[in-house]
Amino acid sequence: MEKKDFTVSVYTENNIGLLSRIAAIFQKRHINIESITASRSEVNEVMRFTIVVQVTEDQVKKIAGQIEKQIEVIKAFYHTDDEMIYQETALYKINSADFVEDLNIQDFIKESNARIVTVTPKFFVIEKTGKRHETDSLYEKLKPYGLMQFVRSGTIAVTKNEMPISKILEKFDTTN
Repeated sequence: MEKKDFTVSVYTENNIGLLSRIAAIFQKRHINIESITASRSEVNEVMRFTIVVQVTEDQVKKIAGQIEKQIEVIKAFYHTDDEMIYQETALYKINSADFVEDLNIQDFIKESNARIVTVTPKFFVIEKTGKRHETDSLYEKLKPYGLMQFVRSGTIAVTKNEMPISKILEKFDTTN
């Protein structure tokens, strides 16, 4: 089987130490986590981890099953990129002098649908939201200008189809 990108969505209780136990599942299998984010889910008191890995389908099935064995885990799902709508956000800090001297930077910003977040006399910060290849492309265009700082978020994703987790999560919603 060939390796490809899978997004693993893990719905959990919000407990200390769970992230390290989930990460250990990947470590034991010598699988590198390409991206990981954690946030609250659509249901109060339920967290969602979004983890991107490059593995075979057999490997991701085993990983999801192993993650679900953690007592605080409600459910783990995995999806291919075709089944997901996903984005990342990147911030690029550039020297203001470079911005003023070269108008090509302004063209890069406009062409990439990025936006300027802040401007100071010493630096400005650009924000770009999109797929990984889009944030990488802007990085490569800005790199020759001397990036002062660069940071990218993990992948955030929702499925194109309804997730069966909705019914499971209803019983965890304490506000109803």
